[in-house]
Amino acid sequence: MLSAKLIQLIEDHWQGIMTGIIHQMRSDPRLHHISGLPETELRDIGRGILRNLGHWLTASRTEQHAVEEQYEGLGRVRFAEHIPLAECVCALQVVKSRVVEFTRDHEFSQSSVEVLATEELEHQLNEFFDDLVYHEVIGYEGAMRKAMAAGVR
Repeated sequence: MLSAKLIQLIEDHWQGIMTGIIHQMRSDPRLHHISGLPETELRDIGRGILRNLGHWLTASRTEQHAVEEQYEGLGRVRFAEHIPLAECVCALQVVKSRVVEFTRDHEFSQSSVEVLATEELEHQLNEFFDDLVYHEVIGYEGAMRKAMAAGVR
């Protein structure tokens, strides 16, 4: 049982959440390369996650596969852009932590059922973002192995 109210709130406020995320990325010294990406690109990636979060958290295996492929592709792109893998992982951690922070700031928890639903949402968010990180790393490492085999980089 996920908190539909909180998911809807995240989806409705994705732009404000992304504004905070982009600001944090631009000021975080660990994200030197990522912070140089165009704001439109960062915002588009965030929109893809946050605007459809309820869908992704409840998606069928086939639909989840599409997101996995998308993030493997993103990993390949980040490798080609010479963005360190650690920054790729850190950027997704920033997004996850800001979304979790947003849910905590906007909890409606009044009953024990709502508290459990909020905890379940946080658990699902952790699993979802861990999966995104995993697939971005898979794509990045695949591109790196391919480049090494070709004698590039």
